[in-house]
Parts: sequence; C-alpha cells; structure tokens
Amino acid sequence: MNISYNWLKDYLKFDLTPEQLSDALTSIGLETGGIETVETIKGGLKGLVIGHVLTCVNHPNSDHLHVTTVDLGTGEPQQIVCGAPNVAAGQKVVVATVGTVLYDGDEPFTIKKSKIRGEESNGMICAEDEIGIGTNHEGIIVLPSDAPVGLPAKDYYKIESDAILEVDITPNRVDAASHYGVARDLAAYLQIQVQGARYKVQGARCKVQDSLHPSPFTFHPSPFTLFRPSVDAFQIDDKSPAVTVEVIDTEACPRYSGVTIKNVKVGESPAWLKNRLESIGVRSINNIVDVTNYVLHETGQPLHAFDVAQIKGGKIVVQTQPDGTSFITLDGAKRTLSDKDLMICSLTEGLCIAGVFGGLDSGVTEKTTDIFLESAYFNPTRIRKTARRHGLNTDASFRYERGADPNNTLYVLKRAALLVKEVAGGAITGDVIDIYPQPINNFVVELSLNKVNSLIGKEIPAETIESILKSLEIRLMGKAGDVWTLNVPTYRVDVTRDVDVIEEILRIYGYNNVEIGEEVKSTLSYKTATDRSHELQNLISEQLTGVGFNEILNNSLTAAAYYENNTAFPSENCVLLKNPLSNDLSVMRQTLLYGGLESIRRNRNHKNPDLKLYELGNTYTYSVIPAKAGIPGNKDANYLASPFTENFMLGLWLTGRSLNANWLHPAEDSSVYELKAYVENVLQRLGLSAQKVFYKPFSDAVFASGLQIENLGGKSLGKLGVLKKTVTKAFDIPVEVFFAELNWNAILKAAKNSTVKQTEIPKFPSVRRDLALLVDKAVTFAEIEKIAVQTDKKLLKEVTLFDVYEGKNLPEGKKSYAVSFILQDEEKTLNDKQIDSLMANIQKNLEQKLGATLR
Repeated sequence: MNISYNWLKDYLKFDLTPEQLSDALTSIGLETGGIETVETIKGGLKGLVIGHVLTCVNHPNSDHLHVTTVDLGTGEPQQIVCGAPNVAAGQKVVVATVGTVLYDGDEPFTIKKSKIRGEESNGMICAEDEIGIGTNHEGIIVLPSDAPVGLPAKDYYKIESDAILEVDITPNRVDAASHYGVARDLAAYLQIQVQGARYKVQGARCKVQDSLHPSPFTFHPSPFTLFRPSVDAFQIDDKSPAVTVEVIDTEACPRYSGVTIKNVKVGESPAWLKNRLESIGVRSINNIVDVTNYVLHETGQPLHAFDVAQIKGGKIVVQTQPDGTSFITLDGAKRTLSDKDLMICSLTEGLCIAGVFGGLDSGVTEKTTDIFLESAYFNPTRIRKTARRHGLNTDASFRYERGADPNNTLYVLKRAALLVKEVAGGAITGDVIDIYPQPINNFVVELSLNKVNSLIGKEIPAETIESILKSLEIRLMGKAGDVWTLNVPTYRVDVTRDVDVIEEILRIYGYNNVEIGEEVKSTLSYKTATDRSHELQNLISEQLTGVGFNEILNNSLTAAAYYENNTAFPSENCVLLKNPLSNDLSVMRQTLLYGGLESIRRNRNHKNPDLKLYELGNTYTYSVIPAKAGIPGNKDANYLASPFTENFMLGLWLTGRSLNANWLHPAEDSSVYELKAYVENVLQRLGLSAQKVFYKPFSDAVFASGLQIENLGGKSLGKLGVLKKTVTKAFDIPVEVFFAELNWNAILKAAKNSTVKQTEIPKFPSVRRDLALLVDKAVTFAEIEKIAVQTDKKLLKEVTLFDVYEGKNLPEGKKSYAVSFILQDEEKTLNDKQIDSLMANIQKNLEQKLGATLR
C-alpha cells in the first residue's frame, strides 16, 4: 500500500524525514519496503525563475528570432535569444537558467550557454509544454504583471515534491490500510517515545520544544495530536424525497448507510485532488469517483457512488440473487452469480456486487446529475468468498474481507458528502439512511499485568502500560488488583484477547527496548545418528555458497496459473487451498521452479542479471490413483482416495554470465554443463559418486533439453536441463535459464549405505585403455558408462568420453565414440591377461546390450 508523506501530515504534525518515518513505521510492524520521490511536474521546475523582459529587439541575422535582456532578480540582466512570436518588452515570463534540466517526454536535456546565429543566449524563455504545466506551444508563458521577479517557478506554481512509502500491510492490520490509520499508529508510537526534551526514532533525533517536557524521566502530555477532519458542517440541504433502502440480508450486511446528493456537476477533479491520488498511483477518473477513492485511502472505508438515474424505482435493495444469475461488471466481464453473493440491487436489477465490484451501468458518468453515496459494513467472510469465487481483488474487497469498522460508516459518509459538495456542488437531499439493526459493540478484554511482564520478559511500569493503551485508543474501564478491564475499539479487529493487547503494548513500547538477559536457559537435546538431513542441508548450503550461489526462500503458496495446460506438472495434481488470499496464492507448489523464476525476474529488473541461486524447500503433489472395485475415488468414482505427498527438494538455477570479461578471459555465459558439474559435486558430497549415478536424456513441457538423474537401481533422484523459451518468456526473462531439481530424501536414501573411507594413495600404477566404438546415434555415453561400471566395480576406476565423430566414412545412423577406461588394482600391479580379460568383457557387454562394434 502506498502512503504519501505529505498526505500523512494532514492528520499528524511531525518533523521526521521520510527515511526516519520509514524506520519508525517498520519498528511498529508497518514494514516499509521502499521510498520513492514523486513530483507533480517532472523535474519539479528546478532552475526555473520568474523574469522581467527589459528589452526586446529583432535578431540581426534572422527574420523570426528576437534578442531580449531579462532581469532574473540577480542584479545582472541576461541576454536571451527567443523565437516566440508573442515575446515583448515589459512581460513577466518563466526563464530556464543555464544548467536547468528540462524534459522532452522522458528525455532530459540541459539548457546551456550558447550562440544562436551569432548572438549570445544565456537561458531560455519557456512555453507551457516545455516545462510541463500545459500543452500550449503557440508562444511563451506571459504571467501577470505582479509576478515577483526572481521567484522560483516551483514556488509560483506551488509545485510540491512528495515521498511515497511502500507499506506492507499484514492481513490482520486492516486498521492501518489508510493514511489516517497509519497516522493513528504513528501518533501512538511518537506519544510514547516522547520523554524529556526530545524523542528518538531509530537513531534519528527529532526536535521537540523543551518547555513542554521539563523532566526527562516522566511521561507528559505529547505534542503529537492526531487530527481528524471535522464533519460538523454536514447538513441536509433539501428535505424532498430521495433514494430509499431496504436490507433483506442483514447477516451479510449488518450496517448500511447512504445519502442522496442532487444536482452535482460531474467533471475533472481539482488539481489538489488529482495530485493526491496520482501520487499514490490511483488514476483520476472524475470528481465524484475521485472523492470516493480519496476517502477510501484517507479512512480505509470503501464507498460507492451510484447514478440515481440507474436506480430503478428509486430504491436500493440489499439482497442475494438466484443462483446462476448473469451480471456484467464494470470491466465488461459477464459473471455468473452464486446465491451466496450479496448484491446491491434496484427494484428490477442488480447494480453492484456488494463490497467487491460495481456493475457496468451503475457508475457515475458525465451525464450523471444525481448520485447516491453508499457507506456500508459487510460480513468479511461473505465478501472474501465472493471475491475468490469471481477471481476479483479490488481496493474495496481487500478492506471489507479483512474487516472494516462498522462504527465508522456515518462519519465517512458525511466526510465524502462534504467533499462532493466542495468539488462538484449539489445539494444533500432527503434523510441520511443508516440501517443498523444490531449494533456491534467494542471488544472487552481482561488484562493481567503479571502476564504482560511474563510474556514480554521485562517489567514495564503500570503507568507506561496505561499510557500506551491510551495512545492506542484502548479505554481502561476498571482495575481489580493487577487485572485491568479494557474496551477495545471495533476498528481493531485483530485485538480480541489479552495476548493481542500484550502484543500491541510491546509493539509501541519497542522491541529494541527489551534488553537481552545475561543468562541463557536451554534444554539439552539428543541428536540421533540416523537423522542427518538438517546437518547435510547446512553442509550443501555452505558448499553452494562457497562457489558463488545465493540462497533464496520462496512461498510454498503459488499461482494456479503456472500449472494450467502444463503436462510436466498437471493442474489436477495441485493441492488447492480452500480459502486462498488471492489467485496468486491459491495452490501449494508442485515444484521449486516457478518461485526461482520469479526471483530471477525480480533480480533482472533490478539490474542483477548474472545469477546462481539455490533453494531447499518442500513441494506438494496430490496423487491421483485409479480406484479399485468398490472403493470410491479421490476425484470421482474412477479414482482411489489418496492424500497429497510432500517432498523435500533442492533447486538450482543458473542464468546470465558465469564469468565477466577481464584482461585475461573474455566474458563467458553460464551453460548446462556448468550446472551439471555443480549437481555432480552435490551428489558426490552426499556420497553418490559418478559411478553410482546415471543420466537419461528427456524433454517435456518445461525442459527443452534435460537429463533425468537416476541411481543404479533406476530410482529417480532429480532432473536438470535447459528451460524452454516459452517458460522463461512468461517471466519476461529473455536469456537462457538452466535449472536442476533434486529429490533430497531420495538422494539421502540412495546414499544411506555410502561411507567415506580413508585410503592410502595407491602404490600400484593405473592402466588406460581406449575403445573406438561405432554405435547408433540414439545411444548416449551415459548408457555406455553404466554398462561398463556394471561389468566391473573393483578394477574400473574411471570412464571418460574424449571424442565424438559423426560424418563421412560412417554407416548411416551411426556415430563414433572414443572412450577411455582407467583400470587399477590397489593391491598389486595388473598384468596384461587381467587387463585384456576385463576389456573383453566390457566390449562383449557393449556389443550385446547396445550393438556397439569396434571401428
């Protein structure tokens, strides 16, 4: 969620810099991911000043240029050559001084001191489009005669820069999903941090008047007062009949507030409103819709503005529609409704999917003259299920499904109505509608101070705790010894238990203010010799990190879209979530692949294209097993019920360059052979030597060219290869990506009986023998290696392919492999008879199993 630094100051006055504010918010649980500086006009009109044209004469070497002298308020007039037809002496103009950077679209250019047809020019007199305040290029800007000379243009046009903070709101903190909500949390934090003459936020010292706090050791009234915009000016302008409302489904809609405003003028929003919305990434639509969006981001309460002309019969009915009813939403999509979807309807048709998305014809247009403003509280569970059912995630549903404040709808309605009158005129007509049959009360929580100190691990003074609770708007209703009875406001939907309150106390008190004790209490644990998985994970992590890999950690929840029409990882094998947070987190991952590709995309977008990544994590597969007679299936009657399987996997990704260019070596790209070497090193470190592992070529929907990794018994240990371009293209990755995924538990099982033995360096020499084999083109070296190792495991130490030939003088469909065999007996010197016998056996097996012949 984007939070505007300037907007935040409308509700709380503070002197923190954007960086200090970011640290403060992060410390209280509102983690800030980044800060971006935005300007209403690109460049912020820096370097532009108001000038006074003193003289203007025709250019001696041009029939359309003029030579002017301009007073810039520096005491020394500057000569500027200008080509505008409307330039004249006596004008007040906007001048770009030498060194000013202007923008032609996104392309910057710098104003330089120059000569134009022989005449010196020290700046530029500007037109509207040249500085970004308009589109007119017919002539220069001519300002009123009272414009102050030398005044920076950014001050004349009141151009403000702003800092936008990207705040990551956790699902339980919907109360902070607005500017006022963030200001409220920040005020609580700053109020508690004020002790003595200054307060400290993450190491940044901020000034506070000394006179306010004479003692540095006690709490005093805080200067950080939260300002809430007043709605006292709200009043009914016209008591004539207006839109009426009936709520049929009160379980799904516990509170519905609304008001009619007639004779509004729909048009473009004023600059302040457009700037506020655009600064946080919200596109301006029209003044009415912009007000609803503004109030949403101000208070966190969603609103909807209906065109009264579209409310047939002049009545709103809140109800469900029959199952299977068709409804067209604002995006033009035709959706099939469930009888569980709450709808806002007129007397004849649906107008809006309540709390989720508006209908195509219900919105405000330029022809709208009368509107009905809706401010409601909907059941969070109903909204969440409807949004998931239709695959929608809107600003409104985001807040409603997490729990809006049921006791804030009237205030927000009045606030929005006043803003509508301010920017669009109109008259508030009829009665304010507020249907609230069963009011929702604040939460009552009992808190033990002993439990507070026990859970936090530090004894916090009772007066400090009371101050924190007061700053959080949690009322203290009574005390009975060390047990306090508290009244928690309804907007804090996540604070319903004593432990929730304790978390709030610690959050505002400051995690860093809880000192680490001088003693460590621990329980000794016994590690069994058979369970070495975690130890080996650390071992392999260190090995991969040592050769330049970086470890990544991705969410086990992922998007179902990755598995649609994917034969390598079929969608029917996905483990589905019953209530996913979003479509992007709707299934458990079947593979580590896609999380790694998301990491690669993010790194490439941040100019980090050369990557070696690894991840250790679980994958989940729902196994579809055919049913047996009389036993029902897990998908339908043809399948046997079966739970999903969980596999621990190791994933490796290579992309970009493995070696950057230097004086000794040219740049070198990563390759699948490099990846294979890393995989072999991992397997060997775990106890599976090259002789115990074999590779079979394959390709599928993910791998353009891959190798299936198997042990001697044919058990799959994993796979590696080159990803298809269609896969990488879906993640906007234009280069090759090499990926390996190893089944960790299968590898440990295969290596279970492998032991590392210390042996002396052999005293007896090794012998090399070479065979030039003629084989079918389909035969791989891995098959030759496997047969050779199976022939003799004692004397055969190494099998190496050192040449491949395909071409002339070979039978069609054949190729030649030159293979070397290293033989060695660790107890004696081999004689020719032993060597020839072993080589004969190898040759015989190759002939029988692969049809190989000697060239």
